[in-house]
Order: sequence, then structure tokens, then C-alpha cells
Amino acid sequence: MTMQRARSGRPQPGEYADYAQKDFEFVAGDDAIDALESSRDETIALFRTASGPPYAPGKWTIKEILGHLIDDERVFAYRLFCVARNEPKELPGFDEKTYADAAGSEQRSIESLLGEYQAVRASTIAFLESLTQEQWLRRGVVNGYKASVRGLAFHIASHELHHLRIIRERYS
Repeated sequence: MTMQRARSGRPQPGEYADYAQKDFEFVAGDDAIDALESSRDETIALFRTASGPPYAPGKWTIKEILGHLIDDERVFAYRLFCVARNEPKELPGFDEKTYADAAGSEQRSIESLLGEYQAVRASTIAFLESLTQEQWLRRGVVNGYKASVRGLAFHIASHELHHLRIIRERYS
């Protein structure tokens, strides 16, 4: 017998970093899995057609942005996993620029990066589908702020949508 998955509900202020509030407003609906499935499809479609050089010196290429989204999702999926499992210790931050510099995304094909992106997203969604209502609401401390599991999951979608807006506005 298959159990119906618990829906996350929409996180409230205090369940995610204050700096993310503006980006959260672009995420539709009240379920993290639905938001991640929707942004996944939008991301794949955009990166298959996006082109153009960085819009300013020191900004990332299209491939580096996709590599960054993959890295960020891995980090946030790990964080939400830890919080869902009641990790009592504060989870550290990470330097996204250092990660992007070390990733080598520019040397890869866009299809290779998209394949990795899809695998990471599938893993994130598979884990989230296993959560109970109580687990979605668990909280921990991440990089100096309090966050819930659903707040961290919504961060993945909101952060991705933030970068999709930048690509549409400033590239190609």
C-alpha cells in the first residue's frame, strides 16, 4: 500500500534566511515538491536555449550558473536532510564563489551539466517525498539563522528562480 506524501505547506518568515524573502515571493503555491518540479522543467528548458557571455566582468557564464545551481541544491538538500533528522549542531555556510571556481563547469557540455542537475533534483525530490508532516516543520540552525525543512526546500526553488530571472534579463 502506497502512502500519500505529506505536503510541505508554505514556509513563513522565520523558517528561512531573511535575505531570501524577496526571492520566496516568486515561488508559486504552497508545496515545496510542486515548486521544485515546476522550476526543474523551467530550468531545463531555459538552459537548453540560453546563450551569451557574462553580462559584466567577473560574472558567471551560463554553464557556471548551472554548476552553481547544482552545488547550491546539494548543499541545501544536505542541510534539509540534517534538519529533518534532528541534527543538533549548527550547519556551516559555504562560499559559492570558491565552489564555482573549483567546479570546472565551463569545461563541460551543457547536456552533461543538465544530466547532473536532473539527477540532483531527482534525489532531492525523492527524499522530500519521504517526509512526514512533522518532519517538514522541523527546525535547525543553518549558517547563523533558524530554518525549517520546508524553508530550506523552498530556498532551492526560490534561488533557482532568482537565477532564471537574471539569465532572462541579462544574457542572450
